[in-house]
Amino acid sequence: MQSKKDLSKSSNNERHDYRDAFTNLEHKIENMFNHLWHNPFHHEKEERVSFPVSFNDIPKMDVIDRDKEIIVKAELPGIEKKDIEVSISNNRLLIKAQTRHEDKEEKGDYVKQEIRCSEIYRSVQLPGEVDDSKVKTSFKNGLLKLTLPKHKSSHRRQIKVE
Repeated sequence: MQSKKDLSKSSNNERHDYRDAFTNLEHKIENMFNHLWHNPFHHEKEERVSFPVSFNDIPKMDVIDRDKEIIVKAELPGIEKKDIEVSISNNRLLIKAQTRHEDKEEKGDYVKQEIRCSEIYRSVQLPGEVDDSKVKTSFKNGLLKLTLPKHKSSHRRQIKVE
């Protein structure tokens, strides 16, 4: 049995183990972010941290603020027009789409069936109040384009500096 004096002391090895554990954790976190931000196309076989939503599920989008309208372009590759949902509420634009693909392959006794479902979602605050009754949309080759006319009160006006 150890004395109280022995229990209160920590050896250099124990302190070293704690530092190693924290250093190891720090390296894992750095590697996770390096893979996410710096090497999005690098596929190395190693244990990774997984997230419920992939950055691939967030469509790339341009929001262009013009004098009397807002132009929004969103990349939606592989999405069909019927699967796209666009809505505006409280000057917030929401673009959402769901896809479902089923592949089935049968060869003799062998059956392979895969079902892939994905949902993409993007919400942005618009730079001005829009007249949603006059919105124009187009969708071609995976590119969604929205033309959102601004309310007159949101039109950009030049102010003379005196």
